[in-house]
Amino acid sequence: MAVRQAWQWNRGEVLKGDAFELVKEVESSSVDLILTSPPYWGLRSYGLNASREVLSAWVDAGCHPDRTPSYDWYKQEGGVLGLEPFPRWYVDHLVEFFSRARRVLKDRGSLWVNLGDTYFARWSSIRDGGRQGIKPDRSRRRTPSGGFLKDKQLLLIPARFAIAMQDAGWILRNDVIWAKPNVMPRPESDRLKLSHEHFFHFVKSRPGGRASYHYDLSLAEKGHRDVVVCTTARGAGGHSATFPVELIRPRISTSCPPRGLVLDPFCGSGRAVTEAVRMGRRAIGFELVAGFALAAQSALATATNGVPAHTLNTDNSSG
Repeated sequence: MAVRQAWQWNRGEVLKGDAFELVKEVESSSVDLILTSPPYWGLRSYGLNASREVLSAWVDAGCHPDRTPSYDWYKQEGGVLGLEPFPRWYVDHLVEFFSRARRVLKDRGSLWVNLGDTYFARWSSIRDGGRQGIKPDRSRRRTPSGGFLKDKQLLLIPARFAIAMQDAGWILRNDVIWAKPNVMPRPESDRLKLSHEHFFHFVKSRPGGRASYHYDLSLAEKGHRDVVVCTTARGAGGHSATFPVELIRPRISTSCPPRGLVLDPFCGSGRAVTEAVRMGRRAIGFELVAGFALAAQSALATATNGVPAHTLNTDNSSG
């Protein structure tokens, strides 16, 4: 893949394909802000078919399940990000991606990652869209139990991810709690409703010195507190996990200068990309699912006053 110079990302663009590959197209040290919400572990398939034989193939290759395969090996065997057999594999693959993306982020850039948590059950449901365990149209996730993987266990995946990122050399500046007042009803009667997600703010470490990065606190939410209350909203194209505008606009305004470049490598229906363009930034979105990529293209065309945003298909998959 040819690396594209920063000036070629004009206003907004959505590229369909795998973020692990598409990030190779982006020029080094060209992105001011990476703002994204990757697929959460073990909740939704988004219409992508993940092989159930990945773990068996890994063991048959003589590898221990406690070791995590590279994402490239995992994908080649039919794996899909978010549907790994173990949460540890998922966390390791996320860290692997952001290690690749580190190259494109400016030294004074920021990385904001939104993650939600998952409860463990050996036979938990996976829906194409929607929430875990809701309604009967779902498949089953079969994950071997053992260690902390016990039925009814809240897995603390966001915390495990944040610590793994710190171990990989990132500096964690904030753990913003997104409190959601309009949570979906749940059938459980033995625990409280899970009504929050995490939004982590990472910056690059600086050898021999303190981290230094672009940040304008005056443009953050009133009160400058790390708990933000925002209602959820369904996105275009049937996407069930879309950023609320009130949640992401302060992330963009505080962490990306005007005319700066924003990258959302898991852009879904394109909310972060379109809002960045509306706020006078340039933006790139990557999306693997064809329907969401088209929805993001349409939203981006509207945000650019009807000027079509170029959408590049980088693979022949129908997913």
